[in-house]
Amino acid sequence: MQALISRAGDPTPRVEQIDSRDLGPAEVRVAVAAAGFTLYDAVAAADHSLLGLPDVIGLGFDFSGTVAEVGADVAGVAVGDRVAGLHGDVTARSRAHASEVVVPASSLALVPENITLEAAAAATLSALAARQALDLLGDGRGRLLVTGGAGGVGSWAVALGVRDGWAVDALVRPGTEALALAAGASTVVTEVPEASYDAVVDAGALQQAALAAVRDGGRFVGLKPGQPLAAERGVTVAAVLTRPDGAALADLLGLAAKGHAPIRIAATRPLTQAADLYAAAMAAPGSDGRWLLIP
Repeated sequence: MQALISRAGDPTPRVEQIDSRDLGPAEVRVAVAAAGFTLYDAVAAADHSLLGLPDVIGLGFDFSGTVAEVGADVAGVAVGDRVAGLHGDVTARSRAHASEVVVPASSLALVPENITLEAAAAATLSALAARQALDLLGDGRGRLLVTGGAGGVGSWAVALGVRDGWAVDALVRPGTEALALAAGASTVVTEVPEASYDAVVDAGALQQAALAAVRDGGRFVGLKPGQPLAAERGVTVAAVLTRPDGAALADLLGLAAKGHAPIRIAATRPLTQAADLYAAAMAAPGSDGRWLLIP
């Protein structure tokens, strides 16, 4: 199999031919059709020690593809099924940026017939991050501000927040207002508002600046678990570390199939051109769509 491998001391990940690993009884082997790129991948490749990673690692979180093999204890997924999922082990020697990936069956969701595998790969990480961020807010509803509301995670957070019963406003970059409105935002702003919101989901990763929009005693959820904010003014502060969840992903892809959440793809590149995609995505980190690698 081919896999994108990062070696400590070399900031450019390279496609290598490696042996397929054995399948555990609760695992599934997926022939990858598409895999999403995140800035974490580029940061990890540039400096393993910064993130406490081994000298040799694979790259890539979210993916889609076709089931090639199932473990002896796997039920509900069969060879030939179209699936999407998340590879959550950042220390693994091969991950989603590869021609095949092995993950627990519980990490996978079936892809609805009216969604392409590319669209499923583009949606998986953003949708799960948004869902898990909203879950961290807990019970109780009110006014919610989503920063980065026109981006991948942000637009999902807007759409899901509205479905959860929040009155959702979105903070976006000028010129992207229509994307947040299409996701369901009631009001769109381009500057951080005053401290008037019951909760903020900081999909734009503004951190302290976004915290300023939460009222005293409100709730804040960020997307930088490695850079926690100190609580202030009685505000409850949390950060989401997105984890694989096949059951939740199945529900989210179902919503996407019905048009309830946007899926945007910025560009695709073959796996053999991964280094070019890494460089291009780093040069345009504010893209409102996912970058995909195609084996």
